[in-house]
Amino acid sequence: MEGRVAVVTGAARGLGQGLAHELSCRGARVALVGLEDGRLARLAADLPGVAAHWTVDVTDADQLATAAEGIRATLGTPSVVVANAGVALGGPLLNCHTDTWRRVIDVNVVGSALTARCFLPDLLRTRGYYLQVTSMAALAPAPLLTAYCASKSGAEAFAHALRAEVVHRGVGVGVAYLNWADTAMIRAADETVVFRELRSHLPWPASVVHDPAPYVRAMVRGIERRSAHVYAPPWLRGAQAARALLPSVVAHRSRRIFADRGESPLPPTGLLGPGGAAAAPSRPGRPDRPYTRLEE
Repeated sequence: MEGRVAVVTGAARGLGQGLAHELSCRGARVALVGLEDGRLARLAADLPGVAAHWTVDVTDADQLATAAEGIRATLGTPSVVVANAGVALGGPLLNCHTDTWRRVIDVNVVGSALTARCFLPDLLRTRGYYLQVTSMAALAPAPLLTAYCASKSGAEAFAHALRAEVVHRGVGVGVAYLNWADTAMIRAADETVVFRELRSHLPWPASVVHDPAPYVRAMVRGIERRSAHVYAPPWLRGAQAARALLPSVVAHRSRRIFADRGESPLPPTGLLGPGGAAAAPSRPGRPDRPYTRLEE
């Protein structure tokens, strides 16, 4: 990584912050991209190597293009891009507000695609590497996480399709599959009724929250090796192998769990954590609340 320019989206917190630090320690010139300007500025100042930050909503193509120009001028041409920016929402589909549900799809899928499209000319010039951060949710469906599962599955499929488009031009594309990591988003999730209900019924080891440091190291190894797949923790390889069976298993288990629970309401969480608050759609006076249908 020595001397390479690496772009990390969603860099203000959690895994993105950890990735930025680890890449910087390995000699990369790191471009921090995210929504929380103050945190990004402090992180850029604290990293051991050369770094700079850009405040960008990854769903805005114009903001991304402006940032890309600034990165090239300030740090050089990127050869590594990590699409890590993501948000999460929990709750029954009927109770989730349309704007918030759509925002998860916009950030996690559209934002990833726009990020890749914006920096692809750089990766073609450098024969670089693009890493798409996804989740166990791309491998196994989960009730109460319809937007998140759809978005992570969509981001995974996007990355696989992109790899097929650019592999002959020397660009590597990888997908990182991660389980629960101890980040601000997951800590906020565990304070909600929805996620306590969800995690209480997950089997071991899927229910375990891990230190994010091994996840960061696994992703950096994947970047250095230009890996097509990164699994953290490693047992997710088994979930990949069994993914054709998982929808039926989850549906069977959920039928019993929700039947036993009855009709007790499960309120939607809104976008989770401080990063979710920064990315929340602007809807003054319209907080998440139960609806009988998704409204336009």
